[in-house]
Amino acid sequence: MNGGLRQSMAWLHTWVGLLLGWLLFLVFVTGTAAYFQDEITRWMQPEVHGQRNIEAGAEGAIAYMQQHAADAEQWSIELPGPRAVATTAFWKEKGETFAQWRDHAFLVDGQGHKVDARDTLGGWRLYRMHFDLYYLPVLWARWAVGLAAMFMLVAIISGVITHKKIFADFFTLRFGKGQRSWLDGHNLSAVLALPFHLMITYTGLVTLAAQYMPWGVAAAYDNRAAYYADAFGADESPKRSGTNAPMASITAMIRKARDTWQGAEPGYIFVPVPGDANAVVKLTRATGEGMDTRGETLTFDAATGVMHPRPPARGGAREAESVMVGLHAGRYAPLLLRWFYFLCGLAGTAMVATGLVLWTAKRRLQLPDPERPYFGFRLVERLNVATIAGLLFGIACYFLANRLLPVEIAQRPNWETNWLFIGWGALCVVATLRPVKRAWVETLSVAAAGFLAVPVVDMMTTNRGLFTSLWRGDVLFASFDLMMLVFAGLLGFCAWKVHNRKDVVRVRRKKEAVA
Repeated sequence: MNGGLRQSMAWLHTWVGLLLGWLLFLVFVTGTAAYFQDEITRWMQPEVHGQRNIEAGAEGAIAYMQQHAADAEQWSIELPGPRAVATTAFWKEKGETFAQWRDHAFLVDGQGHKVDARDTLGGWRLYRMHFDLYYLPVLWARWAVGLAAMFMLVAIISGVITHKKIFADFFTLRFGKGQRSWLDGHNLSAVLALPFHLMITYTGLVTLAAQYMPWGVAAAYDNRAAYYADAFGADESPKRSGTNAPMASITAMIRKARDTWQGAEPGYIFVPVPGDANAVVKLTRATGEGMDTRGETLTFDAATGVMHPRPPARGGAREAESVMVGLHAGRYAPLLLRWFYFLCGLAGTAMVATGLVLWTAKRRLQLPDPERPYFGFRLVERLNVATIAGLLFGIACYFLANRLLPVEIAQRPNWETNWLFIGWGALCVVATLRPVKRAWVETLSVAAAGFLAVPVVDMMTTNRGLFTSLWRGDVLFASFDLMMLVFAGLLGFCAWKVHNRKDVVRVRRKKEAVA
């Protein structure tokens, strides 16, 4: 941290960007994919057809649970948003954990019929990996991601201070210039979406502010349950009376909720003690119906369908928090704005990746013996290859596993995710054993082949392949396969460029020898 302000900020920018850069790359990749999580889930369940109809879906889900789980402790229904078709429902028996609830999960199509689709978590798994990671306790994972987000915020601010020509860099991109090209790419991807990077990093920290800054809650409340009751609303769950009572029309309740919200749709239905005279039906506004993601919950008497008094209006602090979470998740965004989110997320991914590569490109020429770098330098080089190419190949494996794993296999969603990490781990081995340049070429080529294989395998294993989808006008399935081809092309191009890149160190030594 010696020298003037810019020199100090440059040092800070370099090291906070490097230390957790590999974790930030994972966060950016999975977070960017999450902007199309509903579309990813639909592609990963090709058995689901038809159009969205939330009333028919809710009626079909309740009818199925009345037949198979009439005495369950509670029913839960997730209604499809504008970008989905199927209604997801499950019930919970007394004493069951969340993992056991999933054994009761099922899908209902737009006609209200149960669908026997392959078990998958689809895009939701990538969304959860964005902040919960995998194989780690959730609390530890969120602390790690929160620390990486704090480092990211420091890196953004210090980067702005460091770059005197930040606006000139916006219009500068030189190819084939080695380290200069990496710096141009890093600057362009950072400046191009700078407001987005600031917004997404800050709002990401806000989403888990109560975990990262718990002292205010501890000072004002004796326990966290009381805080959550005040902040997000919570009432006591009804108890079974022992008297059975039929359930009123859920369609009428949905329409009443829609009228109350001036056209906004419900997204979730929760029914504690179903079939009992004390049962209630809770309808929560869909998260995509407004920028404030924490929608209002309306309560109805299950037997009569009469709506209880509306909850009190939310305070300014809770409303601000809800809007910030909504800004971060982007579920409110229409199609064009969601693509803008997605492209800015890709720019952030490129910013992190080029920053990691730039660290090694800049220092290689400064090494006493570039052919025999010190351990820390070699470690960063290998981690760059393993993370950038390896994670992307792992995601391709995730999609391939969805098509290739047997439909009836136990714990199928977990095995899809396991294959993501198996593919990633295989390229980590390649990155460790091969020379760096060859490792880059080979891992990027394998990742390109992985994405290229996705539409091919889709065509061989389902009746919704690329050409069939184009013929039928199935825009979503055709678009997904085409995006896989785009990513395959980009990764293949990167592998080709690395293969044809001249060794800067050897060229420099040759010039020195000639001189």
